[in-house]
This record gives sequence, C-alpha cells and structure tokens, in this order.
Amino acid sequence: MRPRRHVVTTTIAGVASLLVVAAAISASASTDDAGLDGGRHGGGLRLTPVGANAKTTGVTVPNSLSPELTEQQVAEGARRLENPTTDISFYGYRGDGPLLPAPGDLPAAGHLVEASKTEPDKNTYLILRGQHGADPTYDYGTHFLFQGHEAGATGYLTRINLDADPAHRVTLLATKTTSGAALPNFDGSTWDPWARKLLFTAELGNQGGVWQAAPDLGGPVQDISFALGRGGYEGIQNDSAGNLLIVEDVGGATVPGDKAKLPNSFVYRYVPHDRDDLTYGKLQALQVISRRSGQPIAFQPIDAGHPTGNAFSDDVKDLHTYGGSFATHWVTIHDTATDSSGQAFDANALAKAAKATPFKRPENGQFRPGTGFREFYFDETGDTNADSTANNGFGGWGSVLKLTQDDPRADNGRLSLVYNGDKEHTGLDNVTFVDANHVAFVEDAGDGLHTQRGLLDSAYLFDINADYAHGAQPLRFLGEGRDPSATIDSALSGKTGFQNDGDNEITGIHMSNGDPSPRGILGEQRPTPFDNGWRLFWTQQHGDNITWEIVSTRR
Repeated sequence: MRPRRHVVTTTIAGVASLLVVAAAISASASTDDAGLDGGRHGGGLRLTPVGANAKTTGVTVPNSLSPELTEQQVAEGARRLENPTTDISFYGYRGDGPLLPAPGDLPAAGHLVEASKTEPDKNTYLILRGQHGADPTYDYGTHFLFQGHEAGATGYLTRINLDADPAHRVTLLATKTTSGAALPNFDGSTWDPWARKLLFTAELGNQGGVWQAAPDLGGPVQDISFALGRGGYEGIQNDSAGNLLIVEDVGGATVPGDKAKLPNSFVYRYVPHDRDDLTYGKLQALQVISRRSGQPIAFQPIDAGHPTGNAFSDDVKDLHTYGGSFATHWVTIHDTATDSSGQAFDANALAKAAKATPFKRPENGQFRPGTGFREFYFDETGDTNADSTANNGFGGWGSVLKLTQDDPRADNGRLSLVYNGDKEHTGLDNVTFVDANHVAFVEDAGDGLHTQRGLLDSAYLFDINADYAHGAQPLRFLGEGRDPSATIDSALSGKTGFQNDGDNEITGIHMSNGDPSPRGILGEQRPTPFDNGWRLFWTQQHGDNITWEIVSTRR
C-alpha cells in the first residue's frame, strides 16, 4: 500500500525555496521533512513527495512515484534480443539457466537455479540518424538508449531502439573489442560529441578503465585505458573544453574492529591533446588542500603509526562539515606525450603517489546546467553500513560535494560540501540534473543496509539553493519497490551456488534531450523536464532488470 501523506508540492524548474512540512506516514515509509516550492519555469512540474518502501521478507512491493509522474517500461530483462547469441539471448539474462527458478529448486555448488542477471547499468540517450540493426530492411528510427552491462563473466553493450517494434526493440551491439578481447562488466557511460564515440567505464579497480564504441551495430570498440588509465571508474562526463571528468568507486580497507572504511577513490580529469581523438592526452587527479596544514589531503594507509589510516582524520571530518571551502588543484599523473608505450597504467596508484585526495566512493558526477561548466557536483556513496563509526561526522553516510572553477580549463578551484548523508539518505550513486537548480541523486544502499534500516532505495531531488546545513532535506520522488524476481533473489541471496544480487537498486537515472552535438553535452543546455524533447530514464537493476521512462501525468 502506498503511504498516505500530507500533500506538499514542488517545482523542479526555476528558482526554489525550501519549506518544512508536516508529514504523516505509515510504518512502511521513512520521513520526508521538506518539499520544494517555487515559480514555474519552462514547463516545470510540481511534485508531491512520497515515502520509502519497507523491506519485508518475502514481500513484493511496487515502485512509488510522485503522483504527478508515471513510468513506462522501455525494456525488461526478459526481452529477447533481436540478434541473440547462445550465451546472451535477453536484455538482462545470460543463457546459463532458466529465467526463474523451478518450484522447490535450490542453488548448490555447480548448480544454477536461474540464469545469471547481466544488470544493464547507466543509460545514455541519443537522437541519431542512419543507425542499423540485425535486420537490414528495417527502419530503426532515430531515438536510442544505450547501456553497458555490469554483471557476468563478461560484459556487453546494448541499444534500446525506442521507436522500434517488439521484435527489433533491443539490439546487442558488441561483446568484444575490435581486437577480439572480451568486454568487461561496465558501469558508466556517456557520449563524446567530438570523438563521436560512446564511452563506457569499468569499475574493476586496476583492471577497470574506459572503452570507446561506435553507436551502430558492427562499429569499432576500443579499450583506451592506455591513455585514460586503469581504475575503478564509474561516472564519466564531458565538459565544453573536451575534457572528461571521471569519478572512481574503489572501496577502501576496513578499519580493524570497525565497519568504517578508508577513503580510497579519486576524481580525475582527462585532458585530450586533440578533443577529436581521446587516445592522446594527460590524466589528472583532484588534489584538495587542508585548511589546517596547507598541505594536500592525501591517502593514509592503515599502518603501525596510523591504526585507522585517515578514516577519522581532522581533514576528513572538515570535508564533511558544512560551511568549509577548500582550495583544489588538478595534478597531472600521466601524459601520453611522455609515455608512448601504449600500456595501461594504474591510475589509483599514481593518484596516491601524487598526493591527490581520496574520497569515500564518489560514484558519479555532473555539471550544473547554465554555469559554463564551472560547477561540478559529485556524490560519495559512503560506507553503506549503519554500524560504521565514520557515520558520525566522517562521511560514512556519504555526501554531495561541489567543485567550482573559473573555467573548465582551470587547474585550480574550490571544493565545498552541499549535503551530508544520514541513515535515511545514503548510498547515493547515479545523478542527473533535471533543470538548472535541481539535481536528482539515487540510492544504491545495498541489501545489508536495506535490512539494517528496513527500507529499500529511493531517488531524491536536491535544490541547489536550499540550506541543507540547517535541517533541510531533499524531496523523495521515487520510492523503489522490489519486483517478484528480486524478492525471490533476496531470499536466495547468500546461499551456496547462488550468483545473483538480491533487492532491486536504482541506477541509470538520466535526463537528456538526445542532442548528439557539442551543444548536447549534459550541463550545456538547461533542461525543461518533459518538454522540448527532454526525457527521463532509469533502470531498476537486479531482479527483473526493467528500464523505465518517467513521464509527466500531464502528458
């Protein structure tokens, strides 16, 4: 049952102010203390906040959306590909088992009760002409949604043909590079308008990196990690200068006797020597300067002299305290001009050696529209554990941070805290701006934290102009449910021989008008949600692996 609430409306376009509201909700929902209200602008939409859905053993629950919104499936895991292989037949499943366990069947070593879920991840929406598929006689239209897949023995690339009929709905684009190497599991994606390539990132530590691919079937796919490095890369985003901002997600070592983890991930900027060719350039890492010592806030491992590393350092606490502002500097860690070996390198290790600043799993980031690419917002997922003592002031619940620079080419800038997470708002992952003043961050809290707090994931709308330092909270516009397959998987999770994830998570939140030109870079144009071609997508990962489009109920 959807929780009943005192109704508060919000505008997700235009300058907004925060209003504290009273809310009466059932035990199945968590508390939203605030909504957004303001003038309408560019077809803005007023939203009513919803509650979070409870995690209850054996119970399937539908998604809760603000009543001004509705969603429609654009693809689902059981959607058969138009060009299947024996191993990859469906949008979200491999060919190694049934799509659902047989009644009474239980996993065991060497026995899969269901097919491996491939977990379509980040979405990238483009309007393109002249695209091809498996059927040379079919017109595939012009509206496309691209994904890399995150799970399985290998990864692959898919394209949802949004204009196509069911038989031609999803095309398998690639399973290997042009040189014949298997693709890895992918997490992030974006479109580079100068190189005219899709970019996919692999969150695989020193085996991760960046791959570039043509958007058409049969187009080349190349591993370009010899230029951009190996790292636990996830978020990737262009700026107007042709640079790439890359956000890394690498979990740090756990503090002995605690659930807290070391900050161990970096934010990178790749500066191509020629923005039309991403295979030559320099990789930089973000360095933040301590307000206490004037020295870089650098990685500190756990050792005899530092039994907790820098998990509880004054600098880490300062980074997660409202009101602070820190000088930043981009430090170059690799340049193809001086290393022409063509060999991949460990970006995380080089960032540590250069005294770049580690964060607590910053998974994704995006530029604020209308700022000339001078404001970059990124999240920290945090420790995703209610028992971490770093939750008390040291970033354990995660955060939203803002990097400001005078120009996208600038080497120096300022970093400040936008939002400190808490138990209700944590595990922030994917991000998209829905207009110039509102940004959506979505949760991937994980099965363990779902159980600890008794709640499934949510998607939140943050007002850039709100004062989160004094009790304001973002608006929840999506309380994710748990579909039937994820409910089954949650019950099987942890059993010997079971290979799939449990509860659903939110991923791939993405608003775009599909413009493939440099003007279409996310952050260049001010979105007008659900008007003028702007569309909003997300994927309910795990379980049934459904990719949704969110639309206005006014349409």
